Amino acid sequence: MSEREADVLALLVLGFTNRDIAERLTITVSTVKQHVSSILHKLSVTNRSQAQARARAMGFL
Repeated sequence: MSEREADVLALLVLGFTNRDIAERLTITVSTVKQHVSSILHKLSVTNRSQAQARARAMGFL
């Protein structure tokens, strides 16, 4: 996982929306969506809730 994807995942785990993540990281919402899609694929999950659970189980945060 790239450093930027890890940044996005950290905020996703905290419950931030795509818009919030984009504002916090000063990137576009479209870029956040691309990162989230990549994160879901890399974690082998199908939605944000599963990604949050997987990240916590892996000790990400």
